[in-house]
Amino acid sequence: MGTVPSSLPNAIAASAPWRWRLIGHLLRPWIRIKTEPDRPSDVVAADRPVCYMLEQDGVSNVAILEEACRDAGLPSPLSPMAGGWLNRPRAVLALSRRAGLFSSRRQVLAQSRSFSQLLAAVAANPDLDVQLVPVSIFVGRAPNRTEGWFRVLFSENWVMVGRFRRLLSILLNGRDTIVHFSRPVSLREVVAEGLPPERTVRKAQRVLRAHFRRVRAAVIGPDLSHRRTLIDDVLNAAGVREAIEQLAVREGIPFDQAFGRARRYAWEIAADYSHPVVRSLSFLLRPLWNQLYGGVSMYHFDTVKRVAPGHEVIYVPCHRSHIDYLLLSYQLYVNGLVPPHIAAGINLNLPIVGPILRRGGAFFLRRSFKANPLYSAVFGEYVAQLFVRGVAMEYFIEGGRSRTGRLLEPRGGMLAITLRSYLRESRRPVAFQPVYIGYEKLLEGGSYTSELSGKPKEKESLLGLFKAFGLLRERYGRVALSFGEPIFLEAHLDAAAPGWRESKPIGDERPAWFAGAVATLADRILVRINEAAHVNPVNLAALALLSTPRHAMAEPDLRASLALVRTLITRLPYSERVTVTDLEPEAIIAYVEKLGLVERLRHPLGDVVRARRREAVLLSYFRNNMLHLIATSAWVACCFLNNRRLRRSTVERLGEFVYPFLKRELFLPWDAAGFSARVRETIDLFVELGLLKLDADGRMLRRRVGQTDAAFQLRVVSQTLVQAFERYYIAIALLAQHGPRVLASGELENLCHLTAQRLALLYERTAPEFFDRSLFRGFIATLKEHRIVWLDDAGKLDYGDALAEMGKDARLILSRELRHSILKLTKAGGESASDDEPDDGPAALPRERDD
Repeated sequence: MGTVPSSLPNAIAASAPWRWRLIGHLLRPWIRIKTEPDRPSDVVAADRPVCYMLEQDGVSNVAILEEACRDAGLPSPLSPMAGGWLNRPRAVLALSRRAGLFSSRRQVLAQSRSFSQLLAAVAANPDLDVQLVPVSIFVGRAPNRTEGWFRVLFSENWVMVGRFRRLLSILLNGRDTIVHFSRPVSLREVVAEGLPPERTVRKAQRVLRAHFRRVRAAVIGPDLSHRRTLIDDVLNAAGVREAIEQLAVREGIPFDQAFGRARRYAWEIAADYSHPVVRSLSFLLRPLWNQLYGGVSMYHFDTVKRVAPGHEVIYVPCHRSHIDYLLLSYQLYVNGLVPPHIAAGINLNLPIVGPILRRGGAFFLRRSFKANPLYSAVFGEYVAQLFVRGVAMEYFIEGGRSRTGRLLEPRGGMLAITLRSYLRESRRPVAFQPVYIGYEKLLEGGSYTSELSGKPKEKESLLGLFKAFGLLRERYGRVALSFGEPIFLEAHLDAAAPGWRESKPIGDERPAWFAGAVATLADRILVRINEAAHVNPVNLAALALLSTPRHAMAEPDLRASLALVRTLITRLPYSERVTVTDLEPEAIIAYVEKLGLVERLRHPLGDVVRARRREAVLLSYFRNNMLHLIATSAWVACCFLNNRRLRRSTVERLGEFVYPFLKRELFLPWDAAGFSARVRETIDLFVELGLLKLDADGRMLRRRVGQTDAAFQLRVVSQTLVQAFERYYIAIALLAQHGPRVLASGELENLCHLTAQRLALLYERTAPEFFDRSLFRGFIATLKEHRIVWLDDAGKLDYGDALAEMGKDARLILSRELRHSILKLTKAGGESASDDEPDDGPAALPRERDD
């Protein structure tokens, strides 16, 4: 978005009528323009006549347009159109005007005489083509001030105001003016359709009105009817009426009583969006961001700017903090897009806070409502009504905030409701916009640590909110917002459910393809979020320091580790959208010291950098943010943690076997062939960097011997995945110890959780996700998907030889001591005789010494 300094008197040519020169002088102190796009002249051809089309006529609009055109290098709208094809002193038209001198009522021009004349001229002259440039003007849209609450009352909205109110709007908000130039329309192409002249004019004006509505909706939000009207539409919907009748019959209550319950649900759910309140909140949040954070970095924002006009945009960010709600909405608003309506948990509907959030666009939902058909019907219909009205929405498909820094297993409820709404009535194409949110410190860090250590989650309350004000004295580093590649719903359905158009559901029924389409959509969203990750200094420092038993490194070793990890990420790019901090290792160490996450221990032989004890658990959170980016490097390094030599083919073969489990846990983007190719590229890079040696025949890989720097760096990289393989081995050992057809899935999950919890106590694991139930649940589900285990008729887990082979392969990754500790905890008598082989590798591999 370009910024244009105001110089209106200079913008109007001296030959312009005296009244325009006077208007320019009067407006000079009050107007500052931001143009969209940055260079409007790039989209307007210089060799064809230009005529501008405004949504609304008005002296101020024409004057503002003149200024924007002059600074953009475009033809003046105050001069007659080149060639004299328009019988007007100005090359600007409008779709509507005020009905009278002092009226605020808008008069829509059914058939503009000037527009008709212009189209007739093009039709009569085959060599003539005129560029019609639609221009939208918004006064008071961009909130770049922190004062002037009175200005909010006169900010841009959907109502056509009178001249006096427009004057006040310019005086109060004129320095926050946006002029949006759309791509020109070729009038030659318009008349080429061959319609009668009157129909051509009416159709062109209708299309232009729709275009202006889309632009206005993208910039300031859709024209929402009153909340009460929307709720009435929800309650009068056929599906909701049917649910009310069913409730009345089921509980034996009068229809009016059941209807009253539905109305209470609707009022509990519905947002009460207010443009003035949103603008007011922007004033409040600006100093908050400056107080809490060192800045907000945005990446790939051009993606959403390109997609928002003409699409129903559903923002689907990862969920790390309560700040997520405010941060994304604020950044969208100050950068020229309307804040979305946000699905928020009912736990946030607190006194004072709840009404403010409602007016900012929040609508509330209960955590679970499967057992309440009436609530489900009301909520689903409310979302459908927002959908029909073209309201941008935001929700978190993980269901809740991640306490571990990993993406959580998706919940498809909101996606299913969205998909049903789209299938029922789709007026615009739908685009899901994944958003990665990355923090360097967490406002809720203390509560996350307490919850992960076993303390119950504190319920949100007004008292808790007041206590949180004490946290505002700290600084929390920078925040990154990175926009992933959008997922277009129609294209997704074409790929996931070919023929979906012929089998659309009727009413609330779900076709056979519905559940699968929702599940694959949820996975694709999380994959796209990961593909937009930003690697900040805290991520890198956490990954390096937590790879050592005492979370400390000599400073030179830490610098080398930081440089290596950044090299692996940049030389093996995960996706085109991943961004990495540009700080050098020395600057990274100084930065995390300043944030208070690490401490420097001075020593005559060299300083040691160590994670602060109370910060170690939280550092695991930030390490987990980037585990997926280094997964292939960590896998290759893991293979040489307890082996000096391995065949290259063995590393690749075992990688193919473990990949389905890593893919589910980390939401990785590749198929099996893609991961194999990635492993080969990683091995080549390790050899190039000197981390591994490749024999002359290119078949045998060897790590460096002893305590070399290369061996140390391999251990650093490997530690990011070792705990995952420990969890896998716990599950395999428990299954083997109990035998087939003994444990149900839930029983195995619980035993895995308890065993891992005890192992964490014995080995001082600082990563609480080590015994996270959901990770074990996902591993067991993947075992089932690949038929390594299966359910018998009684619902117990059965298995075959493939499970034993997995246990044998664990020798490549896990040390003998750790395997025996796990087996002891699971009360196994010991491992098979083959486990007594040396840790240099399986007996089948030839043993040789490094040169």
